[in-house]
Amino acid sequence: MNELKEGGVASFFDLNGKIALITGAGRGIGRAVALALAGAGSDVALVARSEDQLQSVAEEIQALGRRAISFPADLTQIQQQASLTEKISQTMGGIDILVNNAGINIPEDSVDVTEENWDTLMNINLKGAFFMAQAVGKLMITQNRGGRIINMTSQTGSVALAKRAAYCASKAGLNLVTKVLAMEWAPHEILVNAVAPTFVETELTKGFLADPDFREYALAKNLLKRFGKPDDVAAAVLYLASPAANMVTGHVLFVDAGWTAH
Repeated sequence: MNELKEGGVASFFDLNGKIALITGAGRGIGRAVALALAGAGSDVALVARSEDQLQSVAEEIQALGRRAISFPADLTQIQQQASLTEKISQTMGGIDILVNNAGINIPEDSVDVTEENWDTLMNINLKGAFFMAQAVGKLMITQNRGGRIINMTSQTGSVALAKRAAYCASKAGLNLVTKVLAMEWAPHEILVNAVAPTFVETELTKGFLADPDFREYALAKNLLKRFGKPDDVAAAVLYLASPAANMVTGHVLFVDAGWTAH
């Protein structure tokens, strides 16, 4: 830690010279993460389905004086992830940080869950995230300069929530995948962690968080009695991506307002 002390507190979170890849980067938490990492000095590769949304985020990052390039892609197309990773690496000059943020939720009673909806959730939240980490992990091993992989999970990966059987299963699976990858890739100085948020106010959640009955349910075990903001989650990601977390791997960092404390 001597090099951190010599550079002052700011150096704990200095990402200058790093290249970050963020999936689901077009809006909400992904956008906030991209801006936070760029603000700390990282160049950013942005991945999502919507090219228009990615371009908007890229312009915000470029206004900060950092390099940002959009790579529109459907991450459920597993066979394309290796080529996407290689394209990003060649364009950006490698990858030092992966934030596996792309995800989806389809709330419904367990008696109503269809095989199609189950597969959709698993393909994006768990399968897609694992194979993205695999592709980037292989690259990081070849680069031989270490790296950080941060998976976006959820408080529901550790505690049950009604109407979320498939979602809970996908996030619990990703929590354990995170720990396995941390074990396997530690010899390569690739640190693998997860961030597990509570309910966060975004464009996607605005509708159901405005419903009084759902708000009461969503705040029932929330010790702070307020919903998260995208920046709350982005701050946790920045910590795990930064030199401040040099000794942290295989960890699930809850940003849950104390939900899982009881």
